[in-house]
Amino acid sequence: MLTAAALAFSLPVAARDIVVHMKNQGADGAMVFEPGYVKAAPGDTIRFKPTDASHNAETMGNMLPAGATPMKGVMNKEAVMTVTKPGLYGIKCMPHYSMGMVALVQVGKVTPADIAAAKAVKLPPFAAKRMTAALAKVK
Repeated sequence: MLTAAALAFSLPVAARDIVVHMKNQGADGAMVFEPGYVKAAPGDTIRFKPTDASHNAETMGNMLPAGATPMKGVMNKEAVMTVTKPGLYGIKCMPHYSMGMVALVQVGKVTPADIAAAKAVKLPPFAAKRMTAALAKVK
């Protein structure tokens, strides 16, 4: 029994596949990612699915961990991002960015400096309001 327990702890944890929907209307109002905040681990894959038409998902260059690969999805197509670097990833729908269509992906543990840097990023007013709510969920 001890051998089985030791073996279980030595097996790698499987990466998760996380789905985020891009919607015209959601629980938080118009033009939203649902969920708008995702906590992931390095190696997880986040799939941004256009539930409604005319959306894309792309990383924000000013809210991306150092060394992380930027992602830019195509309009009306699923965008896939496998996260490898710990930190905070800001995500936006370019056509609806000024309407507040943003999301936050937290990968692994983040530092107070990561949170402060994300809070310092200048965003359009509606996007800033939603990002502030997402940043309040970071632990």
